[in-house]
Amino acid sequence: MSEALPTAADPPTNFRLAAGEDRFGEQRGLGISSITFKVSGQESNGLFILENTFHGKGGPGRHLHYEQDEWFYALEGEFIFEVGTERSRLNPGDSLFVPRRVPHVWASVAGGGGRILVAFAPAGSMETFFREASQANTMPAQDSTWWRAHGMELLGPPLAID
Repeated sequence: MSEALPTAADPPTNFRLAAGEDRFGEQRGLGISSITFKVSGQESNGLFILENTFHGKGGPGRHLHYEQDEWFYALEGEFIFEVGTERSRLNPGDSLFVPRRVPHVWASVAGGGGRILVAFAPAGSMETFFREASQANTMPAQDSTWWRAHGMELLGPPLAID
């Protein structure tokens, strides 16, 4: 008797990750930060969560997601966000929800670095985007065609950080 393969209708399997651990045991860098995948879209029926640990100031270019809502939760450090025309600051324990199709840009501004959880729903191709971006160990390239291929629109440069 063979075991049936799981389907999208099957409930996800629980798992535990230790602090700093990646779901797939992989190391991923984005130049000024490293990322660990915490929940994969394939195993969660569409939720993708990563932890982004900064050792320098900065962040991605201004962009929007066509299909993903995005949620941020600051764990350590300080982050500046611009969502639409509204600017805000996130400190440890603060969170921010950004609906799909709303332009946003953000950056770590703490001299000592920072950590932030980022969740995407539905996952779409965000996991693939970060896998590809981290191969170069730099923040995602300012290449609008590449961003569009992953369901996003690149709208401008990263935030200028003093």
